[in-house]
Amino acid sequence: MGHAHYLAGLDLRDRRVVVVGGGSVAQRRLPNLLAAGAEVHVVAIDPTPTVDSEPRVTVHRRAYAPADLDDAWYAIACTDDPAVNEAVVADAAERRIFCVRADDGSAGTAVTPASGHHRDLHFGVLAGGDHRRSAAARAAILAAFADGTSLTVADEHRHEAGVALVGGGPGADDLITVRGRRLLADADVVVADRLAPVGLLDELGPQVEVIDAAKVPYGRAMRQEKINEILVDRAKTGKFVVRLKGGDPYVYGRGFEELQACVEAGVDVTVVPGIASPIAGPGLAGIPVTHRGVTHEVVIVSGHVAPDHPDSLTDWAALAQLRGTIVLMMAVKRIDEFAQALLAGGRPGDTPVAFIENASRPDQRLIRTDLAGAADAARDQNLIAPAIAVIGTVAGFTDADEALGR
Repeated sequence: MGHAHYLAGLDLRDRRVVVVGGGSVAQRRLPNLLAAGAEVHVVAIDPTPTVDSEPRVTVHRRAYAPADLDDAWYAIACTDDPAVNEAVVADAAERRIFCVRADDGSAGTAVTPASGHHRDLHFGVLAGGDHRRSAAARAAILAAFADGTSLTVADEHRHEAGVALVGGGPGADDLITVRGRRLLADADVVVADRLAPVGLLDELGPQVEVIDAAKVPYGRAMRQEKINEILVDRAKTGKFVVRLKGGDPYVYGRGFEELQACVEAGVDVTVVPGIASPIAGPGLAGIPVTHRGVTHEVVIVSGHVAPDHPDSLTDWAALAQLRGTIVLMMAVKRIDEFAQALLAGGRPGDTPVAFIENASRPDQRLIRTDLAGAADAARDQNLIAPAIAVIGTVAGFTDADEALGR
């Protein structure tokens, strides 16, 4: 049993926090630090794609230097080199900066509690260094809040070896399903996508292996075959593996390929549907994809390949003739080509278009235009992925704007 700690809440708004190391531990800690408003600096020789692509973090791709701690209020040493972590703690102590040492909590001057959120309540659990107990207690508290039972900490529940393909929803931590969250709390291994609710990873115990499967657009990527191999291999070693994906596993998430790989390998697999972003994203922006008397069909289309690409499976001429709602996914790069294809097929140029960027996240943004001006609006407004394009009459609906504070 470790020594007692004094549990405190830090106001880190606009204050420098230095994270030395850019691996899975850093990836877990960043969402809560950013949510607290911290000015986060990561010092890492080879950060993971998710850490490297986080726009709200300043990443220094190099070895640690003591001067990195200058003007810091808080530090986390989480490299895979104990000597470096030891040096960070020592340098921080000289500057009277509290420092967490991820590989040896007792050697740091602070420890990270197993923390959770319920509405406006933020709680933390310390168990004298027993990370499994603190993580189990946190999971039990969250479960109790979720189902309304008394806050009684139950014994840790474990799942048998296998794989769960869990849809995490459009991005916000609290839009995952109750079943998905419970399975995530029981995971031995989590294989997470960049667009999954990564804030939930910080609620996992340190014994959980977190694997970054982020496929950053047009950047570094992990082959789908490799992901399938990891799921199968970890399950066959007796682990319960959660594949945490954004949206729904079966809506442009390649979930069925992963299920096929598990079935072929004889690995038990379960699928937990998620709130799909092509439906939820517009809804969160106040746009219904269907409306009585206006549209009787919704077509969700992948923008992964151009309309004239030989691999395209979409009949754009037929799509242009529909009167209902078209939702384009992964279409930011080629929005001009898709708009031109629909215009050429007969869809009127004044058809309303709405872009929803970063749906459900704090920086969600809604851009309204029409089909003829869609490409110019995307360029002028600097539209970035992930973004959803809604094309059709419903994209012009504005009645929800006042309720949503716009």
